[in-house]
Amino acid sequence: MSSYDVSIIGGGPAGLTAGLYVARAGLKSLLLERGVFGGQIVNARLVENYPGFPEGISGSELGESMRRQATKYGLETSASEVTRISIGNAYEISTTEGNIQTKSIIIATGSEYRKLGVAGEERLSGHGVSYCATCDGLFFRDREVAVVGGGDTAINDALELAQYCRKVYIIHRRDQLRATKAMQEKAFSHPKIELVWSTVVHEIIGDKILRSLHLRNVKTGQLSELEVDGIFVAVGLKPNSHVFSELIKLDKAGFIVTDKLMRTPAPGIFAAGDVRQNSFRQAITAAGDGATAAGSAFKYLYE
Repeated sequence: MSSYDVSIIGGGPAGLTAGLYVARAGLKSLLLERGVFGGQIVNARLVENYPGFPEGISGSELGESMRRQATKYGLETSASEVTRISIGNAYEISTTEGNIQTKSIIIATGSEYRKLGVAGEERLSGHGVSYCATCDGLFFRDREVAVVGGGDTAINDALELAQYCRKVYIIHRRDQLRATKAMQEKAFSHPKIELVWSTVVHEIIGDKILRSLHLRNVKTGQLSELEVDGIFVAVGLKPNSHVFSELIKLDKAGFIVTDKLMRTPAPGIFAAGDVRQNSFRQAITAAGDGATAAGSAFKYLYE
């Protein structure tokens, strides 16, 4: 059974940055990724807010550059999924490709945007369907868009989009918002924002790009069509943390609880990026988390 100083679970910006730092520090390290190296950022057509790329860079190129840089310094990688972690003299990680032993673990498994699960959503993702207003909002300057959701995230997205979009519809399945009162008042008073109450998206329409939304009123069952150029889905996040639920502390939503140095209460286990509580959920902050977690792991191993 192979043994490592540090094992990193997750190959997005947080995991790859952590891998870069621990590898350069001379630690024997392994990164485990069940999907595509680069994480969710690989789905972004153009990343314009990552420092060092004034003209922007595609998400797939950025993710691959991160992977190349990390492995250049000796980080090992494995395309495998973690199924279990057990505690002995060292941590033992069970994966779909076999078991390994490790002295410390950095969890960087990220989170997934909750989806609407309606026709057209997957097909038009990246072509009018977005889950991140901060990432994609500027692509819709002077256009009409919709935001789905009723919590703080949805209202904050709508207010941000209203700064440069011509019109913003907030579609909510209930007849009142869940956002804080202050956020609600800002949305109600904004001239560019219109609330669509007691309504769900029934289908997303478009060939190569989004053209309109088929809506259904949940009280009357009445169907309608809303022509927009984009839809921003803000109905929550699901952290990829279920494998670790018996090992470390999670909050009510399932996010991993850490201190400011990315340490969990479990000795030698750290978390970074979107899987941890209170993450800003941007590539640049995830990378910062990864660097911090790597530094904490190094200090743990050498104390």
